[in-house]
Amino acid sequence: MARDPGLEELMRDELRDRPGLSEKSMFGGWAFMLNGNLLCCARHDGMLLRLGKGNDGWALALPGIIQMLSGERIMHGWVRANADVYGDDAMRRRLIDAALAFVEPMPAK
Repeated sequence: MARDPGLEELMRDELRDRPGLSEKSMFGGWAFMLNGNLLCCARHDGMLLRLGKGNDGWALALPGIIQMLSGERIMHGWVRANADVYGDDAMRRRLIDAALAFVEPMPAK
């Protein structure tokens, strides 16, 4: 799968000063890890975000956000946002903040 350098840069700008942040190739895109825990990912088909099981209902109610699938398997607690969503600065920030709120309390790996 092709990466999306523009989306990667948008996400990097949002997360740039976050201690414990690392990046690596994953899921056919570019993943952002916080203290070794997967936080979000930029792919050619959208921005993937880890909101946590039961924390994703508000996001799934918005147009342009769907449940993340791994093959045919539903990835509960993960969402995929399309370009209309992540292109909106305020919405991108809200989604990334929600992912941070879920992942930050996790123990480091």
